[in-house]
Amino acid sequence: GYARVSSTEQSLNRQLDALIAFGIPERDIITDKESGETLERVGYQGLKTMLRSGDTLVVTSLDRLSRNKIHMLKELNYFKKHNIRLIVLDLPTTTVNLPEEQKWILDMVNNILIEVLASMAEQERKNIKKRQEEGIRAAKERGINFGRPNLSSYNKDLLDDIDFLLSQGVPKSTIASKLHISRSSLYRILEKTGRL
Repeated sequence: GYARVSSTEQSLNRQLDALIAFGIPERDIITDKESGETLERVGYQGLKTMLRSGDTLVVTSLDRLSRNKIHMLKELNYFKKHNIRLIVLDLPTTTVNLPEEQKWILDMVNNILIEVLASMAEQERKNIKKRQEEGIRAAKERGINFGRPNLSSYNKDLLDDIDFLLSQGVPKSTIASKLHISRSSLYRILEKTGRL
């Protein structure tokens, strides 16, 4: 089994539960917490080295493999070429077992469905990226800045507080904690303002 989410903050539990319910032992499930934009994911690449001809790979949905249509089709061709069966739990036709002489019917249906789903997954990735860009642009238009604040954004009161605490012999780690800034920010302020 293979499960993937796009970031470390996201949970794999729903996918793991579905794979285990399908009958895959937890020890046989490989996971990644990386974007589906690339195929160069540690778990996924490790999984591919373990799969052998005649094996079956189970995923909960096709976009767990990739959100890029070209990558997805490339991987599907790889599995077909290496005689690895792919079962996609939200694509019921992939779970059906038919006699060998009727497999062409399922192959045809699955190829059509996979083409449609691959296009939809890629479009969803583009939509997510577009929404992120629009959100960032809207936030910037409202004056919200991203990244580290510029030193010019540190006000005189903050610098006065730093000077006072330094003059009292308060350790720098305590100063950072009292002023609710990180130690690295404090050292950067001290360095840039000649207080270090």
